[in-house]
Amino acid sequence: MKALFIGGTGTISMAITRLLSQHPDWELTLLNRGTRQTELPEGVKTITADISDEAAAAKALAGKTFDCVCDFIAFEPAQLERDFRLFAGKTKQFIFISSASAYQKPLSDYLITESTPLCNPHWAYSRKKIACEEFLLRMYRENGFPVTIVRPSHTYDERSLPLAVKGSRGAWQVIRRMQEGKRVLIHGDGSSLWTITHNTDFAKGFVGLMGNVHAIGQAYHITSDESVTWNQIYGIIADELGVPLKVCHVPSDFLAAVGSYDFEGSLLGDKAATVVFDNSKIKRAVPGFACTVRADQGLRRTVRHLLSTPALQQEDPEFDAFCDRVTAALDAAKQAVLRG
Repeated sequence: MKALFIGGTGTISMAITRLLSQHPDWELTLLNRGTRQTELPEGVKTITADISDEAAAAKALAGKTFDCVCDFIAFEPAQLERDFRLFAGKTKQFIFISSASAYQKPLSDYLITESTPLCNPHWAYSRKKIACEEFLLRMYRENGFPVTIVRPSHTYDERSLPLAVKGSRGAWQVIRRMQEGKRVLIHGDGSSLWTITHNTDFAKGFVGLMGNVHAIGQAYHITSDESVTWNQIYGIIADELGVPLKVCHVPSDFLAAVGSYDFEGSLLGDKAATVVFDNSKIKRAVPGFACTVRADQGLRRTVRHLLSTPALQQEDPEFDAFCDRVTAALDAAKQAVLRG
């Protein structure tokens, strides 16, 4: 069977690319701009093109048909409208990567299933993903376009720590603050439950949906069954670094009000909520699917990789200064109250 990945080298998609390249039933081709070709497994074919240039992509894809097309880099309805024009009648299955952040905020029930309403007033990113889903399902109902929707939650790999309060350059500055004995910011009181999923586990569920006749017209989330608190996540990281964890707990709405990092979306619209996922549906579609990378194991592995890879150690003095201002402001407020 033939698969086409649009993208295929990101945090989520690279793990799927690696796993599918080992599958005897699949022949995989990636369509992307070719920026990470040296990391591709042997046997993976490539088409170097920019999917945003529809005419060029159509020319590169002329005469080709696929059993499954997966778009990992579509974020707006217009991009899915383009994909429909490119692939209608040319694939037996089209998989769209949406987001679990599209689920209702605030939740009416802590346990999330695929029937949980899609509604997020805090994050434009999530609302665009919802609009993408609505367009594709309309194309399925009206034109028989064979769509499958997948909603990842917080999926990570060895290159990226799954943190909530970080700067625009990633998680390295949080590690540096821990190493320097500074306090790190954790939203709320750190006790809300969160679900992190290693990309190698996510890939197992995703590949199981490819070519799966029961997945057409359906939506699935693929996450770990394990839930951990944010205090536990940061504690595991500090323990791997061999340093005590020093924390400044900050209300999420305060961070949203004073931060310049879109904390309204990423916190109030996502990570500030307790989320626990019911994975019954993906397990029915992919018998035997199970996440096997425990949170502490995956986090420790990622910390070790970041410490040994200088290219990933991006200093972020702006975020560091922001953390210092927040901790100083909260300390001053506490002292003002104590003084009466």
